[in-house]
Amino acid sequence: MPQFPVVVVGASAGGVEPLKEVVAALPPDFPGAVFVVLHIPPYSPSHLPHILSQAGPLPALHPEDGEPVLPGHIYVAPPDHHLLVEGNQVGVKNGPKENRFRPSVDALFRSAAYTCGAGVIGVVLSGVLDDGASGLWTVKRRGGLTVVQDPADAQFDSMPVSALEYVDVDYSLPAAEIGGLLAGLVGAGPSPEAEVPMSEEENRQLEVEVQIAAGGHALRLGLTDLGQPSPFSCPECQGVLYTLKDGTVTRFRCHTGHAYSMEALLTEVSEDIEGKLYQTLRAMEEGVMLLRRMGEQAVQAGDTGNAAHLLEKVRQVERQSELLQRLTQQAVQSRLDDVLPSSD
Repeated sequence: MPQFPVVVVGASAGGVEPLKEVVAALPPDFPGAVFVVLHIPPYSPSHLPHILSQAGPLPALHPEDGEPVLPGHIYVAPPDHHLLVEGNQVGVKNGPKENRFRPSVDALFRSAAYTCGAGVIGVVLSGVLDDGASGLWTVKRRGGLTVVQDPADAQFDSMPVSALEYVDVDYSLPAAEIGGLLAGLVGAGPSPEAEVPMSEEENRQLEVEVQIAAGGHALRLGLTDLGQPSPFSCPECQGVLYTLKDGTVTRFRCHTGHAYSMEALLTEVSEDIEGKLYQTLRAMEEGVMLLRRMGEQAVQAGDTGNAAHLLEKVRQVERQSELLQRLTQQAVQSRLDDVLPSSD
């Protein structure tokens, strides 16, 4: 493990500005290494290293897999890759998505907690849903320190709120104050009694999950021995989801490695429902077109009775289609209301 402190930071929507505020307040002689995960589209180029290098005194970069971890550097997750702490090296891996994302905040936090124990500080900033909450719980469980952006200061408060609900957080404050706090915490270092022993079962689960994020084969690693099968299927691969626990909180992982919190799984299920509603709506509209064509042919054949019957069927399906369209639009709006910031 690195012989200096490690800070791991996770953010999603609305996360660039608070990240800039955090790194701007770090001193040039900051003695720790900083790892950053920001959710971005998988095939979108990331300019975050340049942005963070310009915002503060420390150099930021997209690391290569196996690169040595150095103090005074900011390591930023490349698009579509998990960023991990692996001993004295940086891991850049293509493991399964967690909470619908790669890179995943949870994956980074767990790897740092596994590698560094009480020598890690976890930070959760602005973002939607709850990626980072489970990983921050693991940081705390291993004796590390936990910091969360004040939800009132976050453009999107879902990630900070989830972390505060999930974890007995050490510090919650505005992003502009987090950099100064980190400098003080890293300078003081962890206390000798900070390391918290974990049970054999907890250690085994953490080890397996870190190896899965690094690309390990979940089934061969023994994932199915860590939890009970649930009645739910993985939205990504349709495999059985197994129930895992962080303290009293339940989450899920399938035997190919995809991981979900309850909130992330509900989001995937809601999107699946929306997709199936649109498929049904499309089928009904095709049915209307087919009935109209059959009615036109009946008129041309002089079969007015059948034509009238088909026209009535058209009206019936159109009424059903209009109702389904309203339900679909309501479902879409409901999902948007769950993630968009309030206009108040």
